[in-house]
Amino acid sequence: MNNRAADSMLGLARRAGAAESGLFLTLEAIRGGKALLVILAEDAKKNTVKQVTDKCRSYHVPLRVYGTAEGLGHALGQEERSCLAITKSGFADKLSDLLEERNPVG
Repeated sequence: MNNRAADSMLGLARRAGAAESGLFLTLEAIRGGKALLVILAEDAKKNTVKQVTDKCRSYHVPLRVYGTAEGLGHALGQEERSCLAITKSGFADKLSDLLEERNPVG
């Protein structure tokens, strides 16, 4: 499940300051109204999945499931990351397009 275009876009988003990664920062971005798209790793822990899914539903933030925590971290140039929030519309739109066909989440 490798998508080079999505991985490259994630790296660009982080370098542009358009990505908040990790559970705490992701939830904070959702609650603060900054999250335009949330990406969750396939292998995220059940508690993380529940927290992120519930917050995205409550705040009407689109959610996509993509890759592994190790893969997301690698794409961001960081350690493992189970979730991240995209906070700039251009990046959110492009990533949503890249991931939508493969992993739409209600």
